[in-house]
Amino acid sequence: MMNGYDEKGHFDDEPEPGSFVRAFDAFPKSKPQYVTRTSGGGKWTVAMSIVSLILLWSEIGRWWRGEEDHTFSVEKGVGHSMQINLDIVMKMQCKDLHVNVQDAAGDRILAGSRLKEDPTSWSQWVDAKGVHKLGRDSNGRAITGAGWHEEGFGEEHVHDIIAIGRKKARWAKTPRLWGNPADSCRIYGSLDLNKVQGDFHITARGHGYAEFGEHLDHNAFNFSHVISELSFGPYYPSLVNPLDRTINVAEAHFHKFQYFMSVVPTVYSVDGSSSNTITTNQYAVTEQSKEISERMVPGVFFKYDIEPILLTIEERRDSFLTFIIKVVNILSGALVAGHWGFTISEWLREVVGRRRRRQTEGFIGTKAGLDE
Repeated sequence: MMNGYDEKGHFDDEPEPGSFVRAFDAFPKSKPQYVTRTSGGGKWTVAMSIVSLILLWSEIGRWWRGEEDHTFSVEKGVGHSMQINLDIVMKMQCKDLHVNVQDAAGDRILAGSRLKEDPTSWSQWVDAKGVHKLGRDSNGRAITGAGWHEEGFGEEHVHDIIAIGRKKARWAKTPRLWGNPADSCRIYGSLDLNKVQGDFHITARGHGYAEFGEHLDHNAFNFSHVISELSFGPYYPSLVNPLDRTINVAEAHFHKFQYFMSVVPTVYSVDGSSSNTITTNQYAVTEQSKEISERMVPGVFFKYDIEPILLTIEERRDSFLTFIIKVVNILSGALVAGHWGFTISEWLREVVGRRRRRQTEGFIGTKAGLDE
């Protein structure tokens, strides 16, 4: 002690004897008597914790789902063949229908001899109001119960489509009649066609083609139909196409349904890996239906055209190290923003409190007030 100055008492921050860790603390803490606790700090801490958890959960979900890149390019190479997959129910007897394909190359394919035809009952598919009788799934799509894998419902990500696409595709069995009259025909299967513009059509016996004088009674015409599957390329039940689960009811015997489709070759890929890639086709479609005269050919016509472009849908996902760096950046940014928010709010609170104190002192306790 020199002249009443206690040097040891002045440096109260010296480490206590035996406290080896505290002696090497690179971030010394303020003493409790120098710290003011506020309710605002606790509120800001809770708020920033909630915000940080929301941002963290969002980033984890985005990384888990990955990102999809859609790229268009000119298709390389020339393809000569293409597969078409069809599953449709017509409200006519199987023996009264003809299924044919006429393409731009001039080839005519008797599709009816290559596709399977099963008699069925229209009441098993559509009710009296024209709505599918089996209802709809969780995604709002009508459940036809045929030609579709239950596992394929709701798949939205590329890796899910590729994983299910590797499984062996099969056509579901036609529902049993259970005593109902066989007034309809289910036509389903796959065909190999020329990769050129064409017309896939379903007409009545004796109409559109000469059939040795056979002519179906016009009163038997009813081209109401339910499309469960219509796709181009390898059959992947997990892919949802625009015409899947389409229901159209004919209002007259002579009714013509036309579907105009633009087919685009498509490649699904995960991280650009050739082992995680499938090649198929997508298409856009416009529909036209109308009642026609008896001098025209009624039926269902699918007119398709092949576009000379290639659509590549690639799913990418950041590496785990990149993901960790992004998480650290998000949490750091949230903490910095919270610190600045707390500092500004406390400053404003202090300024407002100071002004209130000045106004109060001007009326009570001031010299002017005492002199009066």
